[in-house]
Amino acid sequence: MLEPSQNDELPVIPGKRYFTIGEVSELCAVKPHVLRYWEQEFPQLSPVKRRGNRRYYQRDDVLLIRQIRHLLYEDGFTIGGARQKLSEPGDAEQVQQEQQALIREMIVELEAVLELLNVD
Repeated sequence: MLEPSQNDELPVIPGKRYFTIGEVSELCAVKPHVLRYWEQEFPQLSPVKRRGNRRYYQRDDVLLIRQIRHLLYEDGFTIGGARQKLSEPGDAEQVQQEQQALIREMIVELEAVLELLNVD
């Protein structure tokens, strides 16, 4: 998973349920054709396909794409190495812990914003 400092490079993920491939491309700084290729290479990545084979990614998919991007571009993994790293059993627990830490950070930030708004 991306460290919070590395998440600063990429745009904040909006609070939407579904994202188009163009939106995900911008959120993850990866071209759409690369996303389609990664779908073939990483079994964990499978966006919902609706009419006309249009892809709709969920927030978990965007987080996974950011993780894949980090493994490939920052850590220098090959596609096969990144696939193996993602399928390691300990990773799911680590990802969950990191997501919980990120949620706690967001709660603290939102509480700070709420406190600023409540100032009379």
